[in-house]
Amino acid sequence: MAAPACPAMVLAAGRGERMRPLTDTTPKPLLQVGAEPLIGWHLRRLAAAGVRRVVVNHAHLGAQIEARLGDGAAWGVQLAYSAEPRALETAGGIATALPLLGEGPFMVVNGDVYTDYPFARLLARAPQLDADGVLAHLVLVANPEHNPKGDFALDADGRVHDAPGLTFSGIGVYHPALFADTPAHAPAKLAPLLRAAMARGQVSGECWDGQWLDVGTPARLDDARALAAGA
Repeated sequence: MAAPACPAMVLAAGRGERMRPLTDTTPKPLLQVGAEPLIGWHLRRLAAAGVRRVVVNHAHLGAQIEARLGDGAAWGVQLAYSAEPRALETAGGIATALPLLGEGPFMVVNGDVYTDYPFARLLARAPQLDADGVLAHLVLVANPEHNPKGDFALDADGRVHDAPGLTFSGIGVYHPALFADTPAHAPAKLAPLLRAAMARGQVSGECWDGQWLDVGTPARLDDARALAAGA
């Protein structure tokens, strides 16, 4: 039997300072990567995995994002938007969007990465959250040149620890309880929440060795376009 679908959130509120001047007039998730805007690759791959409800948060040039993506029908999903007058960081943005995400686990993916990660794997993992004492499941990747020490370590039992090792991909599935003490509409970072949960043994993970690229600079945007050309 197929795993039940859970909603997803695509984080799209960042200013994209390192991508300027491109992001002075275009929000980074709408930068073109082959046949799609960068965020469009996520939406298509989420739809292919069976995800139907997707929340997109935005701040910088957010009206452009809503105008370009509309209701999401062109990508096979139903979009809802969580508008932020100013970017609230990752945890603050998620906490603010919780009413749109429901009471169960949900996937989150950074809007500024390019990847062929199969989101169906997270759909299968989502129902296990909380039941086995886990509040977050993270996708980790090999360390890129711009993050040589990595972020977190993954042990043989699939638990994630606050130690150098692998790089957090910006892809994960979370239980709303992780954000129980995070106020909505206020800036808050995700890393402290994850580290506290790791100390309690509440974060699991996996390593993905397929395509993954943090599209944070014009040079890496060119790299993403090259990957998309071969997709």
